[in-house]
Amino acid sequence: MAVVEQPLAGFLNYLYVHLQGVPIVESIGAYGVAIIFLTIVIRLILAPLQQFQLVTQRKTMVEQRKLAPQVADLRKKYKKDPTKLNAEMMKLYQEHGVNPLGGLVGCLPLIVQLPILTALYYVFQNFAKAGHPPQPFLWLSNLNDNPNHHLLFAGFPLPVLAFLIFPLLAALTTLIQSRMLQMPPPLNPTEQELQTLQMQRTMVWLSPLMIGYFALNVPAGLGLYWFVGNCVSIIQQSFVVGWGNVLPARFRRTVSGGSDGKGALPPKKGPEGGPKNPPNSGARPKRPKK
Repeated sequence: MAVVEQPLAGFLNYLYVHLQGVPIVESIGAYGVAIIFLTIVIRLILAPLQQFQLVTQRKTMVEQRKLAPQVADLRKKYKKDPTKLNAEMMKLYQEHGVNPLGGLVGCLPLIVQLPILTALYYVFQNFAKAGHPPQPFLWLSNLNDNPNHHLLFAGFPLPVLAFLIFPLLAALTTLIQSRMLQMPPPLNPTEQELQTLQMQRTMVWLSPLMIGYFALNVPAGLGLYWFVGNCVSIIQQSFVVGWGNVLPARFRRTVSGGSDGKGALPPKKGPEGGPKNPPNSGARPKRPKK
């Protein structure tokens, strides 16, 4: 862990020292601005890995959805023979060049970030123990304090609003990320797809709750790190997968262009199902008689 912790501590301290002399940064909080710069640098270093993860994961999901009807048939055919079922499914995936484990690639950025998060936890703890004064940032009195040390009511596990904001923002941006990665449900989903969709819906809401709880029980600087990192990831994801299910359904149809995909809503239909006043028809609306 020292291999990760020492470079992070040295770089964070370097940023902190050199940002202290900037007036506007001092008014915001030099330590918090240093954390933001550190977060952006880390996310830029991890960007190629996340790009690979996004592309691979989306490609695997699309290919598996295409093969879903055939997989459903195999499950019915070999329902009583799991060994034969697995062999036939692997054969089907190999024939179509699909990696059934491609979806697990989505865990790579999280696995890489775990030692970084752990190292940053100790960086913030050691910074506070080294005798540095409290590090305010915007509305926070000290980024090295845990939110659960500033309770709104004694004995009730809810921090004051100032320390609650960043955990809430970390949870909200995690929810946005998860919804962006969701694929729209298929028109005729198989039983297996319905189970997968239900599991995805559960994880979409479970992940933000876990991140929010995590941010409440670590130094506030980690909540800031997670929030800023999520914002960088959301920007990167938007170029690969779009905004997915983040936008309301009605707005998604408008943005996608209705039926023609060019930003125009579908034409209104007349009483017999045809378009009302279709373009280039030459017909003019009748004027009421005087």
